[in-house]
Amino acid sequence: MDLFSTPTTPPTAPDAPLAERMRPRTLDQYIGQEHLLGKGKLLRQLIETDRLTSLIFWGPPGSGKTTLARIIAGATRAHFISFSAILTGIKEIREVVKEAEDESRHHGTRTVLFIDEIHRFNKAQQDAFLPYVERGTFTIIGATTENPSFEVIAPLLSRCKVLVLNPLTDVEVAEILRTALDDPDRGLGTMKLSVEDEALALMAEAAGGDARIALNTLETAARLADKNVITLETAREAVQKKPLLYDKGGEEHYNVISAFIKSMRGSDPDGALYWLARMIEAGEDPLFILRRMIILASEDIGNADPRALQVAVAALQAFQCIGMPEGRIVMAQAVTYLATAPKSNASYVGIDAALSEVRRSGAQPVPFHIRNAPTKLMKDLGYHKGYKYAHDYRVGYVAQEYLPDTLKGKIFYDPAGHGYEKTIRERMEWLRKKGPGTKEES
Repeated sequence: MDLFSTPTTPPTAPDAPLAERMRPRTLDQYIGQEHLLGKGKLLRQLIETDRLTSLIFWGPPGSGKTTLARIIAGATRAHFISFSAILTGIKEIREVVKEAEDESRHHGTRTVLFIDEIHRFNKAQQDAFLPYVERGTFTIIGATTENPSFEVIAPLLSRCKVLVLNPLTDVEVAEILRTALDDPDRGLGTMKLSVEDEALALMAEAAGGDARIALNTLETAARLADKNVITLETAREAVQKKPLLYDKGGEEHYNVISAFIKSMRGSDPDGALYWLARMIEAGEDPLFILRRMIILASEDIGNADPRALQVAVAALQAFQCIGMPEGRIVMAQAVTYLATAPKSNASYVGIDAALSEVRRSGAQPVPFHIRNAPTKLMKDLGYHKGYKYAHDYRVGYVAQEYLPDTLKGKIFYDPAGHGYEKTIRERMEWLRKKGPGTKEES
């Protein structure tokens, strides 16, 4: 049997959604993921030689994870079991283990177990799989939209090869749409539809790399088409408002907020506004965004522009007063201020350096001259003796040591040479050069 040109699964019901009908059944029908399925590439070789190892397909929705599993099911000589992590508990896992052991014992057949949405399994469920993967009772193929590093336990992850599926390109999505338009058996070929190039491009772009969304949009456009022509206007009507890839509890959440912070840190207001818009449009909690802006104001700007923290805090308070949609304007003002402000992480570095020193050297004694002396005994013991009150000196400064004796001369705060911290640095250098000073001249 030619595993890669002959369909190996039964035909899909004619009234099924177009996205389901057009699901590829062989590798030759599969479009995209050339880095895995091109000639001589790893996954193609594993499928062609029927030598599967445990795999995890990690990719965004509509990138072809489940489709690849079904192609493998048709190609492999192993016993193939498929189920969704959403509907499966420990009881079902035990039943799968028994079925796999029976297949091996009675027929000498190995089992390939496909787990859709493997990230939905909790730790106990994943632990239940681990011994059987180690023994070779079955080979697993997991599919997930979430980063396996966060969602799959380390022992199980170490026994699987993670294969990253990329979002489909607009060109690949357009090819999928043309295939669906031309296919008379599974697609829309019998409708004799034509499509304007601009309409096809719009539907491909609006899908955001998700073949399922693209095919659903095409199916809607086909129903709306006048005189069997899908025009740009028809496509716009079918597309409406595309959903953005943004899972507030998942990987893309962290990717986008990271891009947002890095854009402000990198002094790029345009990038920062774009990622802000992405989060607003996807429904992110504005207060989460504003809290991150407050952190950035201290961590990345600090005393280079002390007003940055005031702006960030004021933006949060203003947003709490007015909410959306006007709140987006307040957020944009704060974002552009933070992005264009001079940058310094000297305060952030300083506190971390001080914490590191405390953890290294422990609780060093407070120098006697800066200890409090509320009682006679403490005064007799030398507490507060020799302390110089800064305001007794003309510029409000007198040189004296404030660090423990073992840390004399240690510097934790090293202000940058730009923004307001340039002024701070110059003042500190001037004070350090003054020497001890006197009450008469300081």
